[in-house]
Amino acid sequence: MLRLGYPVIGVTDLQRATTFWTSALNLVATEEWAGDHWRTLEHADGSGRALCLMYSESPPEPRPRIHLDLLVDTAAEQEQEVARLVTLGATRVDWDSYPPAPDFVVLADPDGNLFCVIDLSHAPSG
Repeated sequence: MLRLGYPVIGVTDLQRATTFWTSALNLVATEEWAGDHWRTLEHADGSGRALCLMYSESPPEPRPRIHLDLLVDTAAEQEQEVARLVTLGATRVDWDSYPPAPDFVVLADPDGNLFCVIDLSHAPSG
């Protein structure tokens, strides 16, 4: 039976990426498949795998077709989380494709991988 696993992010500095993503999402690094080229991160509450990091020499894509969306419930929470992520090492991306009144902010992790922080208060109801 085929089933979906979990997202894998290519990184050039495995330790730096582990520090960033565990802090950003309250995850913990496990020893599962741990090595010089791989880290598995799981939910701190023990509910299972959440994200994997894989060493990669290729540069991040400037406009990735697949990326992570991190969700918050309000615009105020979005501002707080964006600020917190920046203190952890993320950078704001000068995104030229923002729509009018966007519900998302584009950031890059310390390796330059793009991700978004989405304010769900703009989501359609129903």
